[in-house]
Amino acid sequence: MLTGDLVRLRPLEPSDAEAHYRWNHDPDVGQWLAHSYPVSREVFVAEYADRAKNSYERTVLGVETLAGNRLIGLVVLSGAEPETGGAELDIYIGEKDCWGKGYGTEATRLICRYGFDAMRLHRIELWVADENAAAIRVYRKVGFVEEGRARDTLRRHGRWHDMILMSLLEGELKG
Repeated sequence: MLTGDLVRLRPLEPSDAEAHYRWNHDPDVGQWLAHSYPVSREVFVAEYADRAKNSYERTVLGVETLAGNRLIGLVVLSGAEPETGGAELDIYIGEKDCWGKGYGTEATRLICRYGFDAMRLHRIELWVADENAAAIRVYRKVGFVEEGRARDTLRRHGRWHDMILMSLLEGELKG
């Protein structure tokens, strides 16, 4: 487990499926997430227990509060390749009452530190919607910088949004 002052990152358990399903079906939580085709709760829960185990190529961890041991979100490092030293980060806090309290910032720092120290990555990148100001603030606070923009890539709220590519190199992590 990776532990900070506010959260710990831990492997997911089959019992986490209900929370994950609920977050994926909350329009506020999912407004900037990539969507897949809908599945029933029963199918989602059954497949959750059969997920692939964590590996160098894809590590999925739950974000759990230290106070109360409550699962509040997920972090993912995927596409890791030792040849390039890079991986892609995805994170979200699914419990809305936990937004704006520093949990996402600390979880981002913890997973990046893990990527650089334990996985020996050199570069972590992510894509974020241009209007997801809260996420962009978190990423900048941790040290991510904007590298580029894919125009009109994501359609939400009846209009197209740009996706911003941000990256963090080994040695640039703040905090």
